[in-house]
Amino acid sequence: MAGEAEQLRAYVEYLRDMGVHDFYRQGEPVYVEADSSPALNSVVASAGTPVVDAVGIVDAPRPVHVSAPASEQKFRVAPVPGRPESPESLIAKLVSFDDLLPVPAIRVEAAHKADALTAIREEIGDCTRCPLAYAGRRSIVFGDGDANARLLFVGEGPGADEDASGVPFVGKAGQLLNNMIQAMGLKREEVYIANIVKCRPPANRVPEPVEANTCDPFLLQQIDVVQPQVIVALGSTAAMYLLGVKQSLSGLRGRWHSCRGAKLAVTYHPAFLLRDPRMKGEAWKDLQMVMAEMGLKGASRG
Repeated sequence: MAGEAEQLRAYVEYLRDMGVHDFYRQGEPVYVEADSSPALNSVVASAGTPVVDAVGIVDAPRPVHVSAPASEQKFRVAPVPGRPESPESLIAKLVSFDDLLPVPAIRVEAAHKADALTAIREEIGDCTRCPLAYAGRRSIVFGDGDANARLLFVGEGPGADEDASGVPFVGKAGQLLNNMIQAMGLKREEVYIANIVKCRPPANRVPEPVEANTCDPFLLQQIDVVQPQVIVALGSTAAMYLLGVKQSLSGLRGRWHSCRGAKLAVTYHPAFLLRDPRMKGEAWKDLQMVMAEMGLKGASRG
C-alpha cells in the first residue's frame, strides 16, 4: 500500500505541475510557440545541415516541426500521427518508432554526433515531464558509449546502481551485458547503450505507458543521431515500445525487424538471464545473428 500511495502522490504532483485542465480541453490541439532549441540548432548549423530537417524537443512530450525561415524559427508543437493526446489514451496506444516520425533525410555527420547527443541531453534538462520525476529518482540516465557506434542496445530503464551513477547498465545486469559485448568481439566503449525511460521507476517496476511515451522522442533522437547499423532490444518492454507491438519474446526473437533505418534484433534482458541462466544459450543465438550481420568474429579464446 505504501508503494501505491507513493505512486499516486507522484501522479498528483505531476498533474498539478502540468495543469490538469489542459488534459481535458476540448476542440482543436493547442499550438505553442517557443524559441527554437539553441543548443541543437547550433550543432546542426555548424555541420552545414538545414535546420528545417532537425528534430527538436520542447517541454511537451511530442516531437516538434520547424517551418519558419532560419532567422525566425519557432517550434510548433504538433501531434504525432497515431500518438494520442491525453495521458488516459496513452495507455491503450502503441506506436512504433518508425511511425512516430519519418527518418530524417539529412543525417548528422560523424564529426558532429557527440555534440548532437550533448544537445539532446541539454534539452532534457532536469526533466519533470512525467511522474517518474516525482517518484524518487536521483539521476537522469541519458545514455553511454560511442556516438558513432554500429551497434546500439536499448534496455527498459535504470535500476538502483544506474540511478546512483547516472550511467546505464552498471549493476550486475550491466556486468553481464559487458560480458555479452566482449563475447561478440567488441568493447563496451565501442557500442551505444540507452533505455526506454531515463529515470528509475519505483522498485524497478515496468515503466507506465505515459512514462515510456514521454521519453520516446528523446530516445528516437538518440537513435537518429547515432545511426546504428543494428539495434538490440533487451527484453519485452524495449521491444514493445521500439516496434509498437505487444508480443511475446519467443514470437519476436530469431528474425530481423526494422527501426529508424537500422536492423533490430530482440533478445532477453540481462536481468532476466541472471534470474534464469539456462536462457543464456538462447540469448547467445540472438547475438550470433547480430554478429553475422555485422561481420563480427567474436572474442578469441586463448
